[in-house]
Amino acid sequence: MKKLALFLAVLMLGCSAAAQAQMAATRDAQYIAVLRAVVNYKIDDDENIRNIERLREDRRFNEKVQKMLDKLSNERSKNTTNRRVLQILEQAGKDLYNLLD
Repeated sequence: MKKLALFLAVLMLGCSAAAQAQMAATRDAQYIAVLRAVVNYKIDDDENIRNIERLREDRRFNEKVQKMLDKLSNERSKNTTNRRVLQILEQAGKDLYNLLD
């Protein structure tokens, strides 16, 4: 009986940790989604739209951005640069979420 109780306690702790990890991942995804929505909204802002259009047509700028993006990966095994970029994005999304909420 003690073994069963111990097994159930360990199982419940494992389920709790998995649920917390899933909630954290969902929260991080929310922050990224908020960040994207705000960026898309501000890109269309009257103050920014002309400069952004100019940048979109700038070949050198686009090449530089592409080189930067080539350093990133969306694969499961992320390197330190990918992890750091994701942390920055999540923090920015969290800050925006808290500011606008």
